[in-house]
Amino acid sequence: MKDIDKYRGCLIGGAAGDALGYEVEFLDDVDIFSRFGEKGITEYALKNGVAEISDDTQMTLFTATGLLIGTTRGMTRGLMGTYPSYINFSYKDWYRTQMERYPLAEGCHYSWLVNVPEMFSRRAPGNTCLSAIKSQAYGTIEEPINHSKGCGGIMRVAPIGLYFEGKGFSSDEIDMIGAETAALTHGHSLGYIPAAGLVHIIHLIAHNEDMTILEAVEDMEQAVSRLFSNDKHLQEFLNLVDNAIELSKNEDICDKDAIRKLGLGWVAEETLAIAIYCSLKYSDDFDKAIIASVNHSGDSDSTGAVTGNIVGAYLGLKGIPQKYLNNLELKEVICEVADDLYNDCKITEYGSYQDEIWEQKYIYNTYSPKKTT
Repeated sequence: MKDIDKYRGCLIGGAAGDALGYEVEFLDDVDIFSRFGEKGITEYALKNGVAEISDDTQMTLFTATGLLIGTTRGMTRGLMGTYPSYINFSYKDWYRTQMERYPLAEGCHYSWLVNVPEMFSRRAPGNTCLSAIKSQAYGTIEEPINHSKGCGGIMRVAPIGLYFEGKGFSSDEIDMIGAETAALTHGHSLGYIPAAGLVHIIHLIAHNEDMTILEAVEDMEQAVSRLFSNDKHLQEFLNLVDNAIELSKNEDICDKDAIRKLGLGWVAEETLAIAIYCSLKYSDDFDKAIIASVNHSGDSDSTGAVTGNIVGAYLGLKGIPQKYLNNLELKEVICEVADDLYNDCKITEYGSYQDEIWEQKYIYNTYSPKKTT
């Protein structure tokens, strides 16, 4: 069942966790608690009145437009390539926003997001993502581009978990689109298996009203065990997830110590494990979940983003406190992309239905949003 509030909650939630964690991404926990007090950072640190998002949310939005570009081409042309191939085209546009100035010089581009000036802000983009996209190579699970398992592969795939409901794809097929999307830039199996895991969790909790996060996580473990049964690193991943589950049930351990046992979040399996811990412990409290997820000595914006994706998809936008909506950079654009994922392309090759705005976005790439604050 599709619920637009959960689509918005997933993407806004991810952006909120990203923006909260971005301020402390490169600080250790001692510095965080010294600077922000005994509870750590609990409110946005505004820059010129704005809670800035990082490359995590930027790439998440480009993932979404890649999905929609692919579907639109298939429905209006009668043929299309793979979804990761269109996402890859979209990532090349993201790369240009990090390397060039707005507006882009005349030439081919794929995503209307290049018409958003704020997208050209360089917010600590991951070196692996930059180098992989620059190389013009196309990494796959079968032919990996490198051996990286950094979190740059997982922090951007949430839209895939939202998108395919009702489109005739099996759960395994959706998970593998998530894995292959991560493998575009991250070739280690622990770079793409957690991405498949996150997609699986989000797909279940966003589209099943009675599904708990714990049930979704346990179902995810079964799914990746089946899909990657021969991978030599699979058990390592499963052990870490099991540890996160058990820690979330332990009332005698504080969040900082629990997260320290799971890692720092710089690599994908640790990012997902930390997000699972925080999402399970505070499944009904978005505020507590993302505060816990960012106050540690690691990749705070990515662990915040993935936690926000999960809890946001679970609770919906209505479950996100207003303080996380106020001043969030590109909030309107993020909601617009979430709505596009929900509404999907309705134009067909021989049909009479017309949608000028959709054509500007996903055929001609000329669309510019009126407001991007």
